Amino acid sequence: MNGVLVLQQFFGRINLRQMAAPLLIVMILSMMVLPLPPFLLDLFFTFNIALAIMVLLVAMYTMKALDFSVFPTVLLVTTLLRLSLNVASTRVVLLQGHTGPDAAGKVIEAFGHFLVGGNYAVGLVVFIILVVINFVVITKGAGRIAEVSARFTLDAMPGKQMAIDADLNAGLIGEDEARKRRLTVAQEADFFGSMDGASKFVRGDAVAGILILFINIIGGLVVGILQHDMAFAQAAKNYTLLTIGDGLVAQIPALIISTAAGLVVSRVATDEDIGQQFVGQIFGNPTVLLLTAVILGVLGLIPGMPNLVFLLLSAGLGWLGWWILQKQAKPAAKPAPSPAELQPAEALEASWTDVAPVDVLGLEVGYRLIPLVDRAQDGELLKRIRGLRKKFAQEVGFLAAPVHIRDNLELKPNGYRITMKGVEIGAGETYPGMQLAINPGRVAGPLAGTATTDPAFGLPAIWIDSALREQAHALGYTVVDAGTVVATHLNHLILSHAAELLGRQETQALLDHIAKDAPKLIEDLVPKQLSLAVVQRVLQNLLEESVNIRDMRSIIETLAENAPRTQDPLELSTQVRIALGRAIVQQLYPGKAELQVIAIDPALERVLAQAVHGGGDGSGIEPGLADTLLRETAAAATRQEEAGLPAVLLVPGNLRWLLSRFLRRAVPQLRVISNAEVPDSRTIRVTAIIGAKT
Repeated sequence: MNGVLVLQQFFGRINLRQMAAPLLIVMILSMMVLPLPPFLLDLFFTFNIALAIMVLLVAMYTMKALDFSVFPTVLLVTTLLRLSLNVASTRVVLLQGHTGPDAAGKVIEAFGHFLVGGNYAVGLVVFIILVVINFVVITKGAGRIAEVSARFTLDAMPGKQMAIDADLNAGLIGEDEARKRRLTVAQEADFFGSMDGASKFVRGDAVAGILILFINIIGGLVVGILQHDMAFAQAAKNYTLLTIGDGLVAQIPALIISTAAGLVVSRVATDEDIGQQFVGQIFGNPTVLLLTAVILGVLGLIPGMPNLVFLLLSAGLGWLGWWILQKQAKPAAKPAPSPAELQPAEALEASWTDVAPVDVLGLEVGYRLIPLVDRAQDGELLKRIRGLRKKFAQEVGFLAAPVHIRDNLELKPNGYRITMKGVEIGAGETYPGMQLAINPGRVAGPLAGTATTDPAFGLPAIWIDSALREQAHALGYTVVDAGTVVATHLNHLILSHAAELLGRQETQALLDHIAKDAPKLIEDLVPKQLSLAVVQRVLQNLLEESVNIRDMRSIIETLAENAPRTQDPLELSTQVRIALGRAIVQQLYPGKAELQVIAIDPALERVLAQAVHGGGDGSGIEPGLADTLLRETAAAATRQEEAGLPAVLLVPGNLRWLLSRFLRRAVPQLRVISNAEVPDSRTIRVTAIIGAKT
């Protein structure tokens, strides 16, 4: 009983579709070693013909090559099936051929008598012609197309993969669609590579068919004459007709399969099958049909020509061309208008579909810059934007929104515009094919070109021909191409507006990402101790002052530690900056370098401290003092930069936020840090004092 139950479970798990292929292979291999009666030979030969016809029809009705991706395997299986049938039929022909023309079954007899009229000479010629057509024409051409297609598909794979990545990074497609496209690209390469190899099976089958033909004829003559005492003429007739029938019944399906292979690899993928393409493109042009009808009519009027046939075909083509012309001349019937279309425009109600969300980040380009962002033309700017988002995420600490790219005919042909939440934050012009030579301030001489300004940093620059690139480098210019100009400008603006790009959605995504490694840390903080809005505001405060948020673990731990004491984002930001002090100083002064900073005179510090109590936003500072503070700070920052040092102002903790906000717009390159943010291990040297009396 246990054995019965095991067998029931085994057969219950068997899928008939999964067993079909192994059973077919076992059946094919068994035909090579087991003797088959004539009836089974008839059955298998008929199955072989039916299988070939099915393969041909499937090939004709496929829309693209990958719709029939199993075709290389089908080629191998059908080739093996034909060879197995050849072996099985050869055994029967040589053993029973002396008994008569039906010794190997009715199918072989029919092909040997009916198709070639019982004349083995005619049959031999027909067989050789079929083999030549299959081997020299169809199989060789299909194999060459598959070889070239495989080579071109492999060469195009990197570009296609990069185009998919660019669409994904630009937000045009989702991750699932990108995965499907990558899989399709890989399958195309595998398919044409397999077709290139599988075509060799069919060519080998044609060669084997010729060899089997002569082996069967010679072997049949030897067996018939020496073993069965047949006359030479009778033996030649019997065995040759059987061999010719056997060869034809194998070569005709082989020719059909080869034709199917040629159809699959030679077609261009469209939304129509081969029949629709053929009829639509060959018989769809009435001018071609009418001209052909006229030419056939003229040939049909020549004495000695088959006038009736030519004139009948000419009349048929002429009528078909005239009918298509009449059909094209009729106006297309318009579909009945929907009830919504029948209503006047003013009566149509607005809906939420009319509200289109604005893109967080957008790039609009003039028509001459379209090749830079066109996926079909492998636009270089798409790759750069993908790299910018990845670099931003690695350096700043969160993933910015995708950059949505579109053309804008209202812009200048070479112009572009960068928008954030629908508002322009930057614009410029760039010239594909030319180079932008930027003057960093110390160049050896002038260049011939069009003077302009670097759109990202406002430095003087010149648009030059590509041939002057080396000369510009030698003179000390920084030379970049058109795509790099736009990418650099975009990168600069994204970094400058990092705080605005960190919205609620990005903050939540960032916390979810951290929660994968430290779920308890996030769970205890948000929303138990702090709301998502407070955490977002703290992170934005850091980003506004160019402090990256990569060390989210330290930020979260500091917030969790101070949250019971205060919910003020400003105070929490101050504590987080102290916790990140080592990283902030390291970013400004790499390595163990001495901190050469700007400081404020103690007397001025006391005045500013009073202003903090009077108004935290700097409104309590007397106007004359504010002007002096701005002027001296800007001058000190300029001297720092000219000396090759970062412009850093070191102030007491209670003044840092006030001075940072007050000086940020007037001196954008200035960084304000507090004494508490400087690690004890770093040495400080004051290079300038703001407000000191001279």
